[in-house]
Amino acid sequence: MENMENNEVIRVAIADDQELVRAGFAMVINSQQDMQVVSQAANGKQIVEFTEKDYPDIILMDVRMPVMDGLEATRKILQQKTNANTRIIILTTFDLDEYVMAAIHAGASGFLLKDTEPETL
Repeated sequence: MENMENNEVIRVAIADDQELVRAGFAMVINSQQDMQVVSQAANGKQIVEFTEKDYPDIILMDVRMPVMDGLEATRKILQQKTNANTRIIILTTFDLDEYVMAAIHAGASGFLLKDTEPETL
């Protein structure tokens, strides 16, 4: 994560099918001096397309979205050479071991519940 090592702004993308969730995360992230939301997507297909031009350092990715779920989007994003250093954090309301394992197998760097405190995020 080159930007974090160089004390530059951390570029964050958010993928969630619920607009209110995206807006809430964007508000929290943009309130930090060292972070900036560079793109928001309503489904997995959109976030894959956005990462081809936005090159985020971190993606907050919902698991269950229409068109393409977050796990498939994670796999596709991490296969792109330009996103080899991108870290993907899976966000979900489901506290199930199967989602945790599927996220890790897809290449996600972490897993958080959507009700995580802003300080933890």
